[in-house]
Amino acid sequence: MKKNISLLLILLLITIAVVTYIKGQIEDSQRLAEATIGQEVELVGLKKGQFAPNFTLQTLDGQTVSLEDYRGKKVMINFWATWCPPCKVEMPHMQNYYKKHAAADNVEILAINLTYQDGSHKQIQQFTKGFDLQFPILLAESKDIAETYKIIAIPTTFMIDSEGRIQYQITGPLDLEALQQYASKLK
Repeated sequence: MKKNISLLLILLLITIAVVTYIKGQIEDSQRLAEATIGQEVELVGLKKGQFAPNFTLQTLDGQTVSLEDYRGKKVMINFWATWCPPCKVEMPHMQNYYKKHAAADNVEILAINLTYQDGSHKQIQQFTKGFDLQFPILLAESKDIAETYKIIAIPTTFMIDSEGRIQYQITGPLDLEALQQYASKLK
């Protein structure tokens, strides 16, 4: 009898410890998501209304893409890396926006992976497949584009209007609502 009570007590203590641990992990994830919502920042080195500097990069699947190819469309240029926790928070929202709203809003997402400081192409492919990303993934094999756009933190997203002019720079992850709001402000 004492053995059974002892076992039940131990089982109860283990259950409480596991539930407490899981609850803490969920709360930490929620705090990270809430505390790191992207914020519009004052452009550093680039000016609102100036033409976005053109670039030509290779996509993950080997195609060549230039920003000027998208003139006439609104463009969200997103700088990210696979090791970045806020980027992982943001990517499902970007994919959801791309899938449900981008075509109707005339918006293209160009996600520029900072490959020169990230990992192998295989690691990047695994990341994009894991999130089922369908927008173009561009590879920054050198730091040139990050320097041109003055990237100091990731994720950083530039909102470019249909004329090719920079309208907003947001540092930190964006959720679906924020993506829709910024897209609606672009002309």
